[in-house]
Amino acid sequence: MSNPLGVQEDLLLKLVKDGKNTEYGKQCGFDQVNDPLSFQRSAPVISYEDLFPYIERTMAGEQNLLWPTKISWFAKSSGTTNARSKFIPVSEEALEDCHYAGGKDLLSLYINNYPETQIFTGKGLVVGGSHQINQFDQNAESYYGDVSAVILKNLPLWAQFVRTPSLDIALMDEWEEKIEKMARATANENVTSMSGVPTWTFVLLQRILEITGKDNILEVWPDIELFVHGAVAFSPYRDLFRSLIPSDGMHYLETYNASEGFFAIQDQPGSSEMLLMLDYGIYYEFIPMDQVDAEHPLVLTLDQVEVGKNYAMIITTNAGLWRYKIGDTIKFTSTSPYRIKITGRTKHFINAFGEELIIENAEYAIEAACHQTGAMMTNFTAAPRYLESGKKGSHEWVIEFASLPDDQERFCEILDVKLKEVNSDYDAKRYRNIALEEPLIHFVDEGTFHQWMKKRGKLGGQNKVPRLANNREYLDDILSLLRVMT
Repeated sequence: MSNPLGVQEDLLLKLVKDGKNTEYGKQCGFDQVNDPLSFQRSAPVISYEDLFPYIERTMAGEQNLLWPTKISWFAKSSGTTNARSKFIPVSEEALEDCHYAGGKDLLSLYINNYPETQIFTGKGLVVGGSHQINQFDQNAESYYGDVSAVILKNLPLWAQFVRTPSLDIALMDEWEEKIEKMARATANENVTSMSGVPTWTFVLLQRILEITGKDNILEVWPDIELFVHGAVAFSPYRDLFRSLIPSDGMHYLETYNASEGFFAIQDQPGSSEMLLMLDYGIYYEFIPMDQVDAEHPLVLTLDQVEVGKNYAMIITTNAGLWRYKIGDTIKFTSTSPYRIKITGRTKHFINAFGEELIIENAEYAIEAACHQTGAMMTNFTAAPRYLESGKKGSHEWVIEFASLPDDQERFCEILDVKLKEVNSDYDAKRYRNIALEEPLIHFVDEGTFHQWMKKRGKLGGQNKVPRLANNREYLDDILSLLRVMT
């Protein structure tokens, strides 16, 4: 926090020094790199497709291609950037100096903020990934699983004693059976903290209440005090969790932890901003959003970013990801120290009519509409409704609720108004219905997205519903499912 730029430059030089004798390091001439500028000149910004030939060879057992130490583990990413899975290399350094360091710092920050905590009097419930650890090839000695599964499998023995459920349940592959077993295994434990994706954690908590016949989670776990969440914005889910855990002593802490690394932690009570962790073996660069699709984009270092602007994040890591486009977009809320908020995905937005709607806009508007209509949302997705002969375009939404709005028409109006409020491009296109008509919303029952994710083979703790798309692939698929269900 006190010396961010120096920490980052020192880290970059260490990473380059460690990687200079790898196949990739030799190709890029890392032995000639001595500062951030020479690093930018030597190594291109790359995507997963660029990196995959090296990863594929590493999965087959070759070493020293991207990183000098042995790579045996790969995090299978079930993100929504594209349909197929990615396999992200996980080095021993990435586990120890990034993922585990993040967990330790998270606890330290929490205890510092809440010194009267009783979190260590009980167990931590981890709602992790849904994939078993699998071996690529018997001769290769390389393994893959969701990042949470990789982390759980490699935890030290002492850490296994303070978490629940048992590893055989936590690493189960079949998600619906896993939820059932998790619920039954943890209902009688003294759980003081939880971590996971809000959507799937909510499903588990609901099942626990069904099994126990209790009215709320405090009747099951009276000492619960912390939920560590990530992957999706928590604000739209806050009322939902409050209904299940009606306690003023319940704390919610956001993290930015992905297959590629542990990036940021919410470090201040009452603020959803996250502190960018700069000493976890990850060097950061940023591309302004208007440059994302450029052949040779402008790439900024940490000292060049500005508060309030959207950037695509580029990372260089201690697992051999060199100037890698992770696919997430963030904005800085502070540069002293560097704090961020996640704003969306580089490929998840709606811009069919020049409105440039991002996930952050959508989540803000839904939260406001829910709050003013007494609704509790569990999931949503949206896409453009294209111009047709005699008709103007609009946005079409499918929103799932645990509690429906008291007035659906008013919900639509508030959503529209709030989108205009936070997005001037959307406001301009909606002015007098010039290019966009009011949004069309399908109000659907709880469980709809569960059925859709199951149909796609995407059930599980690491899988997320794509919030926005610039085409109708996801939306039309959900609508076709709704027709079958009705």
